[in-house]
Amino acid sequence: MGRLEGKVALVTGAARGQGAATVRRFVAEGARVLIADVADEAGKRLADDLGDAAVYQHLDVGAEDDWAVAIERVLDEFGTVDVLVNNAGILHFSQLGETKLADYERVIRVNQIGAFLGMRSVVEPMSAAGGGSIVNVSSVEGLAGMPFLVAYTASKFAIRGMTKVAALELGDRGIRVNSLHPGMIDTKMVQDAAGGHEVDLSRVGRKVALGRVGQPEEIAGLALFLASDDSSYCTGSEFVADGGATATHALKI
Repeated sequence: MGRLEGKVALVTGAARGQGAATVRRFVAEGARVLIADVADEAGKRLADDLGDAAVYQHLDVGAEDDWAVAIERVLDEFGTVDVLVNNAGILHFSQLGETKLADYERVIRVNQIGAFLGMRSVVEPMSAAGGGSIVNVSSVEGLAGMPFLVAYTASKFAIRGMTKVAALELGDRGIRVNSLHPGMIDTKMVQDAAGGHEVDLSRVGRKVALGRVGQPEEIAGLALFLASDDSSYCTGSEFVADGGATATHALKI
């Protein structure tokens, strides 16, 4: 028996990176998964690789209508939804004084509004099922600031706060809500934010206690814990996987 045997999960931003790693880990642990993303080709390939345990659904997380379709699809395919992982996110680097409103709004739409719509969309089906687990992927930038990331940091702090509100409101329905805070993880998101250029992350990794960047599978492991009954008394909390990045402060020598 896997740790998610019999459970159904919906994972956003699931076609690649830590989203795809989470999908693979969930399926390996017995879950059936709706893979949701806007990267249709990659999402379909992943679903094909995983067979009957997974299906792909196009989902723009900032669009209400897309969420309605995704929830209908997961219920039609699998009958219920027990786990939601709000993983979809985008990154945008710019100085505060040079940040365009359109870029700020784009980040907020995907990261913050996407998480809000996702949580709202599963309240009724999870309540009908007798409970569930919502995992909102924030960031270490949801715990402290970082230069050049005003929009991203704002969105990740918002996810942290919304998580606590949702946990308080939904606890009596048996729905647990927690935020997951990765540090620097080796995914394509950073390269995309850098304009598609390859970025050497090893220099950043050497600054943290463990001396390296994280891997998507390490975030998937924490997501699995939060999705499973192993975390049955955890709600409204922050779970950090950052190699020790938040163990220090700006005066580190």
